[in-house]
Amino acid sequence: MDEPEEQRKIIHIDMDAFYASIEQRDFPEYRGKPIAVGREGARSVVSTASYEARKFGVRSAMPSMSAMRLCPHLIFVEGRMDVYKAVSRQIREIFYRYTDVVEPLSLDEAFLDVTLNKPGIELAVDIARRIKAEIAEELNLTASAGVSYNKFLAKIASDFRKPDGLFTIHPSRAQAFIDQLPIEMFWGVGKATASRMHALSITNGRDLRERDLDFLIRQFGKAGVLYYKCARGIDDRPVEAVRVRKSVGCEHTFPEDVTADAARHRELLQVARELTKRLERSMFRGNTLTIKVKFPDFTQRTRCMTVTDCLMGYEDILPLAHQLLDGLETGTRPFRLLGLSVSNPVDDRNGEDWEQLWLDFGEY
Repeated sequence: MDEPEEQRKIIHIDMDAFYASIEQRDFPEYRGKPIAVGREGARSVVSTASYEARKFGVRSAMPSMSAMRLCPHLIFVEGRMDVYKAVSRQIREIFYRYTDVVEPLSLDEAFLDVTLNKPGIELAVDIARRIKAEIAEELNLTASAGVSYNKFLAKIASDFRKPDGLFTIHPSRAQAFIDQLPIEMFWGVGKATASRMHALSITNGRDLRERDLDFLIRQFGKAGVLYYKCARGIDDRPVEAVRVRKSVGCEHTFPEDVTADAARHRELLQVARELTKRLERSMFRGNTLTIKVKFPDFTQRTRCMTVTDCLMGYEDILPLAHQLLDGLETGTRPFRLLGLSVSNPVDDRNGEDWEQLWLDFGEY
């Protein structure tokens, strides 16, 4: 780091219900109503839900049928990715008025390092307040912002008072804040890890901080180092203005479960062709191929293979994909999704990784 961690000024901006908010902004008939961006159907999911829908328990990635049961008057809206990308670019232009050190994570969120900012504003919270105001005034959208001295705490802070929130975690108050933080809110702690934490009597940041590093590594492997540092408010990762793309992939969700072996390989052909197109467009060069299948009960399996040469052409990818699919040994078990990705880049001259490479609205 160029600056001591306690002197860094990091902002995390997270747009509120981004896709749904754009639809409500552009179409007055949706305002104040529970809407979901996605498709209605047995095999579809919610991409984003408005806050009116969230009051009923509707969430992103929830199957559409489940969302309808929770909110029978839910309105489904077809996604407009071209519009969302255009708005995202407008938001980034606002960020760049204050700093060039912007690390987009997706279309609707980003980290900003404003330690040395263009207007020379002393307090990061004042910059966050101005960014939120400009987004609201120019784009008629709301954003939540978190301010702190590292990425971990800034991210947590932005989630703390959504929607339209602004929250600062000052270095002098960081440890007390972390100690009372539920373990589920820590970086990298999903449902399965949270269950393991609870089984170890770790329910909040204080419990986590009381465990030594060796214990956490024994229990959680390399992730134990991350948990150890986060429990102490340590996160020295810089905000990276340019991020190397780590992988390119695509996946297809089928209208009906695929069962016959011939059909499986026919579908694999289509996914491999789509992956080849995406590799060509992105000029990505990697040598690890990964296959993913998801079953009707939503469990999934993956398998990967690394080769010497770059995987760029259809003729290189398809034979390996067949081997990987056969190696999964799924037998006659049907599956609902098939995906392929190429990773392990052979150089670092590829484009930025922030933009979502694919988003098939409504498909789970």
